[in-house]
Amino acid sequence: MRRASREYVFKLVFEYTFYGAENDTTLEFMLSDADLTEEDKAYIRERYDGVTANAERLKALLASKLERYTVDRLYRPDMVVLLIALYELEKGDTPVGIVVNEAVDLAKKYGTEKSGGFVNGVLAKFVRGEAPKA
Repeated sequence: MRRASREYVFKLVFEYTFYGAENDTTLEFMLSDADLTEEDKAYIRERYDGVTANAERLKALLASKLERYTVDRLYRPDMVVLLIALYELEKGDTPVGIVVNEAVDLAKKYGTEKSGGFVNGVLAKFVRGEAPKA
């Protein structure tokens, strides 16, 4: 269910980027999925809270690796995927390869035909050396 949990986090953070605030109603609705375990729910809450609490810092970190783009001009689904991936890389509790693969899969699902490659390329800039630091 981790993949489904990541999709919930994506949807929640996507909504956050429009309103600039967490939406507890949406969070509770997503957490009511009967297929989610308590571990899945904890994962969703932690990732959602972590990304939103650090959104501006994560955007600045992302901006430091972008060429010819600003964060605000990124296709929103790509930006959201990257923010989640950067948070997960910082957290360090998920192997780097899994973070990158899951991010690329989310970008392919919710982005354009070029989103997967774009997300992969941006994340490669972060993982070549080491994961970003908090």
